[in-house]
Amino acid sequence: MTINDAQQTVDRWIKEYGVRYFSELTNMAVLTEEVGELAKIIARRYGEQSWKKTDPRAADNGREALGDEMADVLWVLLCLANQTGINLTEELQKNLEKKTVRDKDRHRENEKLRTEN
Repeated sequence: MTINDAQQTVDRWIKEYGVRYFSELTNMAVLTEEVGELAKIIARRYGEQSWKKTDPRAADNGREALGDEMADVLWVLLCLANQTGINLTEELQKNLEKKTVRDKDRHRENEKLRTEN
């Protein structure tokens, strides 16, 4: 599935099952919530935080939930792009070009990236 396909698929789903898009402000709040849920799993799986014994995600160290939360973040981002008329394929291409021009030597010259942590 391309990014464009994903935007169209989300739009069809919203029109068929979702009644309508939430407002842009609501979706921004939902995106923040979903990023927070993703951050919680990352902090416990890869960071110093530990799982509460009552958290059902603790059993597999958040493995199954990690992908689901990433998909939730992508879903809401696709909704926001659709609502605001943003073609994410074009924007990602422009963003990659910007980063390539701006950072073509920056990371290779960064001593911090040359050493193991």
